[in-house]
Amino acid sequence: MVIVDKTIVGLDVGTTKVVAVIGEVGEDGRIRIVGVGQSPALGIKKGMVVNVEECSQSIKNAVSQAERVSGYPVEHAYVGVTGEHVQSINARGIITINQGNRTITANDVQRAIENAQASISVPPTREVVHIIPRGYTLDGQDGIREPVGMQAFRLEADVHIITGAIASLHNLVRAVQRAGIHAHDLVLEPLASAEACLTPAEREMGVCLADIGGGTTDMAIFCDGAVVYTGVVAVAGHQLTNDLAVVLRTPYDTAEKIKCSYGHCIPEAVLEAAPVTTNTFGAERTEIVPRRFVAEVIEARSHEMLSLIYTQIEKAGYANLLPAGLVLTGGTGQLEGLRDLSRHLLAMPVRVGQPERMDGLSDGVSGPAYSTAIGLLLWAMRYSHPEEPSLAEPRRGPDTITRFFEWVRRAFLPG
Repeated sequence: MVIVDKTIVGLDVGTTKVVAVIGEVGEDGRIRIVGVGQSPALGIKKGMVVNVEECSQSIKNAVSQAERVSGYPVEHAYVGVTGEHVQSINARGIITINQGNRTITANDVQRAIENAQASISVPPTREVVHIIPRGYTLDGQDGIREPVGMQAFRLEADVHIITGAIASLHNLVRAVQRAGIHAHDLVLEPLASAEACLTPAEREMGVCLADIGGGTTDMAIFCDGAVVYTGVVAVAGHQLTNDLAVVLRTPYDTAEKIKCSYGHCIPEAVLEAAPVTTNTFGAERTEIVPRRFVAEVIEARSHEMLSLIYTQIEKAGYANLLPAGLVLTGGTGQLEGLRDLSRHLLAMPVRVGQPERMDGLSDGVSGPAYSTAIGLLLWAMRYSHPEEPSLAEPRRGPDTITRFFEWVRRAFLPG
């Protein structure tokens, strides 16, 4: 019998689907999946909420399914955040240790992190989502992971700061709240996916995670055990499907089915004459197109997507500096041939990442498409009760979600 310590809910509000996952955390620290719900995403475009009511209904549908399966009512959730509005920057904070014996305390680390945050200018239309320590330097000695208890005259903190547009974050929180759920925390989706897919060795050596969803490709680069860059590419599965719909002159839903059933990123790897049946607009009967033609359409857009991923790696300054290469995940990340095409174009190791098998109802959420949802549970278990600052411990600006609603009150309510 597993003794349950607490339950955690992860809510992945994606462009194509909304996934709710409920996990029980046992006293042994393992998560057991007890509830899973999924609903087509409405009111969301490229990872951002464009219709609060429609999005809220999609969330309700997914959560209701998970509640029925698990028997637990959902009141709080860790919610994934994505979209082109997300931006990141690295900053450094420096403080002097004032105690007589120069021993660094948790308060000193917090002061250094706050100093780093104060060193950058955050526009009033943006809000800090994460402040993630990357490493510390003591009196010129860098590479320090946990400075508390060590002695030094000067402490420097290198941090990765992630911000989002307040309006976009507010719309997401409002949609979640209208579904009757409190957003316990907002988590950048590639950071959640990294919890589910990356190994400690990959994070240490240097690796790029690309979570290719329906509307966006979310990226996170790790080196020396810490995140050093996050970004979003606005080309993903939707563009591949849309290209097929336009070229084949077929409805979007039909193009999506063709992509999932017959799609391939390398035309030479499929039989030239292999038939694919499609419904063309205006045609009275189905038509047949060669599978290789379908692959040629997908290959062209895949080239663009991978080029944009590499551009982000170059922008971060990590071209040719990622020994562990690229880890593809997300629903589109498992597209046939994409791994081999990535290896060829990017000249680096590439693998497809998916969540490790967990206890309980894990079969339904074991593929790459569910990396974010499972990662949200792992993130919550790891960071929900931090005691003192450390290299791995992300933190927020003060009372982020509370400040969302203070902003709303100032903007829209009288007096």
